[in-house]
Amino acid sequence: MATTGSGAWGIRSIPDQRGRTAVVTGANSGIGLVTARELARRGARVVLACRSESRGSRAVERLLAEVPDATAEFRPLDLADLGSVREFAAALPYERLDLLVNNAGVMALPYGRTADGFETQFGVNHLGHFALTGLLLPRLLAAPGARVVSVSSGFHALSDLDMGDLNSERKYGRWIAYGRSKTANLLFVHELARRLGAAGAELVAAAAHPGYAATNLQSASARLEGRRGAERLMELGNRIIAQPAEAGALPTLYAATAAGVRPDSFTGPSFLMWRGAPARSWRARWTLDDVAGERLWVASEQLTGVTYEFPGS
Repeated sequence: MATTGSGAWGIRSIPDQRGRTAVVTGANSGIGLVTARELARRGARVVLACRSESRGSRAVERLLAEVPDATAEFRPLDLADLGSVREFAAALPYERLDLLVNNAGVMALPYGRTADGFETQFGVNHLGHFALTGLLLPRLLAAPGARVVSVSSGFHALSDLDMGDLNSERKYGRWIAYGRSKTANLLFVHELARRLGAAGAELVAAAAHPGYAATNLQSASARLEGRRGAERLMELGNRIIAQPAEAGALPTLYAATAAGVRPDSFTGPSFLMWRGAPARSWRARWTLDDVAGERLWVASEQLTGVTYEFPGS
């Protein structure tokens, strides 16, 4: 997976994206911005779906400064508010959608709740994207060769889901909750791919993770809580250990654009799931559990009120 005819798969390996429309969530910085920029560089029309209007608008300005002939726009989307998710989907003017990159996320936050009462990490990282994908599904199914790429993490290995406590109401540990939300991302892709296959749909659902990439995600929790020492430590790790966001975005871009990407595949960096060219990544066995995938799916439809409609159903 990690090589092409001219060597390792990299930014220059991204195929022509002209005529395609893509939505990238959390595209105001880091991996999301790199993903949006490189898709636009190859000719895609890109929608940067971001919570903050100011940061989203500045991201579009940065993108256009680097790729002056790009077609890119900001649209507001708050994944912590299902009302915002529905508004985004209703306002999106495009009848067909070729690519949805579920990239936005939060990591290791203190306990909190979304606007709809869900534990924040589970609500943003999984339920918000579950609802968004379901609401946009008819447009994705209308585009030949369309894909949904969900960004998970190697930290999914921290924990399987507790189906009896999806919102961590009985016990909360910030890192365990993060791991569970990333497990939910992979189970979602697994079950979505299974259902698409059963319906005979061409839409490909795949997952990716960036390894250890230098983004704002690592230090956000410490900054939010005013833990300056922890914030500086995270920033130091980003400078010394992490690979740049440009490299961290490669697995996502591979899953989104490379030929032959298989449904329910999980792409990450080739070296120890940490850095390097995109390659098939290890995943915990519980992320391939059909029963768990079905149970999470049913719970997610009930919690979000979004029911997926597949061909022939």
